Amino acid sequence: MGDLGQIFKAYDIRGIVPDTLDADTARSIGAAFARVADAPSVVVAYDMRPSSPELAAAFAEGVTGQGVDVVMAGLGSTDMLYFASGHLDMPGAMFTASHNPAQYNGIKMCRAGAAPIGSDSGLADIRRLAEEGVEPAGAAGTVSERDLLTEYARYLRSLVDLSGARTLSVVVDAGNGMGGYTVPAVLGGDRLEALPLRIEPLYFELDGTFPNHPANPLDYANLVDLQAKVRETGADIGLAFDGDADRCFVVDERGEPVPPSAITAMVAAQELAREPGATVIHNLITSNAVPEIVRERGGTPVRTRVGHSFIKATMAETGAIFGGEHSAHYYFRDFWRADTGMLAAMHVLRVLGADTRPLSEITAEYSRYAGSGEINCEVTDQAGRAAAVEEAFAGREGAKVDHLDGLTVSLPDGSWFNLRASNTEPLLRLNVEAPDTAAMERLRDEVLAIVRA
Repeated sequence: MGDLGQIFKAYDIRGIVPDTLDADTARSIGAAFARVADAPSVVVAYDMRPSSPELAAAFAEGVTGQGVDVVMAGLGSTDMLYFASGHLDMPGAMFTASHNPAQYNGIKMCRAGAAPIGSDSGLADIRRLAEEGVEPAGAAGTVSERDLLTEYARYLRSLVDLSGARTLSVVVDAGNGMGGYTVPAVLGGDRLEALPLRIEPLYFELDGTFPNHPANPLDYANLVDLQAKVRETGADIGLAFDGDADRCFVVDERGEPVPPSAITAMVAAQELAREPGATVIHNLITSNAVPEIVRERGGTPVRTRVGHSFIKATMAETGAIFGGEHSAHYYFRDFWRADTGMLAAMHVLRVLGADTRPLSEITAEYSRYAGSGEINCEVTDQAGRAAAVEEAFAGREGAKVDHLDGLTVSLPDGSWFNLRASNTEPLLRLNVEAPDTAAMERLRDEVLAIVRA
């Protein structure tokens, strides 16, 4: 098979079809996955990209060649695949490249119970075996088809009851991604009884060429249509899902984006009301408001590195009820510690539906500080620039430095910044927070001046 280093990333597989990821590669990876997962059956799902069905079928051939059965769930979101892995207690594979452009595809894999597979937890072994080649083993396994969408929707509804909420007008931008498939089942009345929600759909047509805008709501440029429709219709809330619908972004009734940290704090408050004293995970780039609010609500906040494998591992170690990241990934203990944007959206809808105030007033309680958002700087010497920044700040009175994930510097006035190197690109990623916008901008500009020097 040759070197697969181009497509194997820290947490998953991503490549350009067919240049670096084709059916033969998927077949080899399927055989390797079957060996590493070491289970009698695996479940496979795929997104709406034109290449996904062929790649998923080839992967299934690799799996069945090892005498392992495949449950083909067909079209689904990544969190539906996690549901399938947990519900069926099987390892799983999801074919998606999330928010990447149309020419990309990829594979997200997990062990039974949606336990993560990353570079240090099986992915490196899968790569090695796929590169070496895995011979077929004995009698071939079988492929069966199973529609899990209704079971997925019913399970999510069992976790968050929206039936008693006031009627809400909700604009949903699916970005031609898998939200167009899952939202009607979970929030609409397609598969289960109708909820008190009036859904205004935007770009629900499944189209992996993304004809309207990239399915990446982390880039606010892709929220413009959602914001306009919320304002035009006078909706109570807007929701935007990424391509594989595992992340959800929220805009309020004014069309203004709600920071993911505010959503993390809001959902944490809901979960702590249900289970007082529980632990909540937050990565080190979420707002300081998150651990503050968790403590105020009687919970225990635990700070972790960025990335789902770290979040999920820490949740398992601590028994945490919930975890949130700045990138709008939300993790739930009752969802096999996996991330699901749909469940986070349902928590927000429940809060809004139980309150007469507009969403902007509700979320103001959870937004305490000014944040820069993530700023990417292209640099040739990531380590050298980061060292220069550390040298400039480390000697300041009251400054605290840590290296949990990149460089974090906390200052006595409550300001802080984090500078992290990208694993895949020559980039430094900067996030800054301060008590007010002016202080944030001063600190941001000072750090950027050093990074870009």
